Amino acid sequence: MFVATVHNQNYMPIFLSENQVTRFTCGGFAVAVRLNHMMADSVGLVSFLECVAAIARGVTLTVLPVWCRELVQSRNPPKVSFVHREYEEDPDEATKLMHRQNIVRQSVFLSIKDIKALRNRLPPYFQKSSMFEIVTACAWIARTLALEIDPNEIVKLICVVSARGKDQFNLPDGYYGNALVFPAAISKAGVLCQSPLGYALQLIQKAKAQVNEEYVRSVLDLLAYNKGQLSIDNSWNFVASDTSRAGFTEVDFGWGKPIYGGPPVGAISFYTSAYARFKNSKGEVGMVVPMCLRPQAMVRFREELFKIIHSPQKSLHPSML
Repeated sequence: MFVATVHNQNYMPIFLSENQVTRFTCGGFAVAVRLNHMMADSVGLVSFLECVAAIARGVTLTVLPVWCRELVQSRNPPKVSFVHREYEEDPDEATKLMHRQNIVRQSVFLSIKDIKALRNRLPPYFQKSSMFEIVTACAWIARTLALEIDPNEIVKLICVVSARGKDQFNLPDGYYGNALVFPAAISKAGVLCQSPLGYALQLIQKAKAQVNEEYVRSVLDLLAYNKGQLSIDNSWNFVASDTSRAGFTEVDFGWGKPIYGGPPVGAISFYTSAYARFKNSKGEVGMVVPMCLRPQAMVRFREELFKIIHSPQKSLHPSML
C-alpha cells in the first residue's frame, strides 16, 4: 500500500508508507512496514497498526486518528533556549567515512538475566536504572572500543526520547505523528572507556532528564531557524532507540499476537541502533541490540560487550591507555 510520495533534496521519490504482507507455507505471515519517519514515530506507527488490526478483526475502533500537527509547530518568534549539541557538525567527519565502508549488520541478544546481573553490580543509586539505560551504557562503551577511537576524540550517545506526556506537552491519543527528540550524552572516548559503567549510565540519565516541554519547544524552534536542515549523522555518534515497549508485539490482526515485533535484523544505519524485545530459542526473554560495523570492528564489539557483561567489575580497558 502506497500512501503518498514526497521528495528529498535529490528529488528522488520517497514513500510515506509502504506495507507488504508475506505469507509462509507453514501458515504464518510477516507484515513489513517501511515508514518515512517524518510522518510518525514508533508509538504513532503502533497506533496506526492497531487500527488496521481492529479493522481486520471486524471490531470498532476504540481510538480514532487525530491530526493535531499544530501542537508540534515552532513558536513565533522562535526561541532556542537550550544548547543542542546533538546537532553539532563534526569538521573532521570526512576523514571518518572509511568506517562506514564494507559494513556488516548483526544483532546481539542480551537476556533479562544478563541485564539483571549488570544492575546488581551497580552502586545502590543506580539500581532503578532502566533496561534501556543499562544496555545503552554497555553498547556505547563497547562500540567506542570497537571503533578504536582516539582517546581525545569526542563521542556522543544520542537517546531517542519521546515528547509524549512531557509536562504540558500532551499529545492526544490517536496522534500518529513524530514526537521524538534527541538529547545527547557527551564524553571523551578515553574517559568513557576507562571509567566504571556508572559513568556512562549517569551521562545517559542526565541527557534524558533534560527533556521537558521547554526542551521540546527549543528543538522545534531550532528546526524552524534552520528550515529543518539539521542532522545527527556523524560517525562517532551512537543513536540508541528502544522500541521494546512501543507495543509492536501486542498488535493482533486476528491470528494472535506476533512472535516478534520490531525493526528487521540489523541496524537501521551505521550510527543507529533500535532495540527490540525478543524470546530466543531457549525461551529466554531479553533485548536484541542491532549493530552496524566493519567486520573486524564487529568482532571487537562482541568481545568488549562480553567483557562488560561477564566481568565481575568493569575496570580500565588497556586498549585505551
